[in-house]
Amino acid sequence: MGTWLLKRLAGLFVTFLGITIISFTIIHLAPGEPISPMADFNPKFTPEMRERLRAQYGLDKPLYVQYLNWLKGLATLDLGRSFAPDRRPVWDKIKERLPVTLLINVLSLLIIFCVAVPLGVASAVREGSLFDRVTTVFVFVGYAMPGFWLALLLMMLFGIKWHLLPISGLHSLMGYEHMSFWEKVLDWAKHLILPIFVSAFGGLAGLSRFMRSSMIEALRQDYIVTARAKGLPERVVVYRHALRNALLPVITILGLSIPGLVGGSVIFESIFSIPGVGQLMWQAVMARDYPVIMGNLVIVSVLTLLGNLLADICYALADPRIRLGGRS
Repeated sequence: MGTWLLKRLAGLFVTFLGITIISFTIIHLAPGEPISPMADFNPKFTPEMRERLRAQYGLDKPLYVQYLNWLKGLATLDLGRSFAPDRRPVWDKIKERLPVTLLINVLSLLIIFCVAVPLGVASAVREGSLFDRVTTVFVFVGYAMPGFWLALLLMMLFGIKWHLLPISGLHSLMGYEHMSFWEKVLDWAKHLILPIFVSAFGGLAGLSRFMRSSMIEALRQDYIVTARAKGLPERVVVYRHALRNALLPVITILGLSIPGLVGGSVIFESIFSIPGVGQLMWQAVMARDYPVIMGNLVIVSVLTLLGNLLADICYALADPRIRLGGRS
């Protein structure tokens, strides 16, 4: 197990380097520079001033030198300084917004798992029933509906037309400081209902359908027929024998869904004006703030690789053939 884990970690390190090289190259190939908003619309901005500013940001150096300098900083956990006028460290900008994004994504992931797994199991057990057909329609709607369109629709209905829920921010702007602790919790909950629902809806639909397919396949295996022939109760057959094996493929989906939730936060955090990492990423892209963009990409990449590693470890613990390399 130890040798297998070391090989996986070495592979993840090489993959991470490849991700950073490709990402660093692509964002520098995009049209425009961080100094373009200042230089292009200011007639007093001379070419000499432009070059001095490019030298200040390190943009006058070859691309591979810029990457190596960034990589040296990353080795010491230094993500550099933002190109924004405040020149704050990138990590300071990210860490003050990261708890909000993690809170929303963790709650979304819990909702997805707690709803999608029972829904998929129920659909598989009742395959072909009215319940199964209704949930199938629900899943197709979830697949087809764009997240941004769903967010705008919910804002219009619950916020503008019915005045039931707030549509922006994390808390009320008026009177929040004078609220009690539980009033603040309730105020936060009202503001987060719509973003969490939008974040979880698409993943819930996909995972429930995947769980249904995996459960149907498990219920058709020979050991399930044998368990039923022995007279075991149907509840024991479904939840103790079939479900345990059907959950194995779902482990991979859950591991890969973590970075997807963080990446998707760019959409709903921008729409709902939530000061999270997703909104910071959008602002950095619009401003060509390369260090902040790379800092966000590093976090998403690490989450992706850790999600893959976690899925592989769970698979290896569940199936010894994986960590033994297929040896019997």
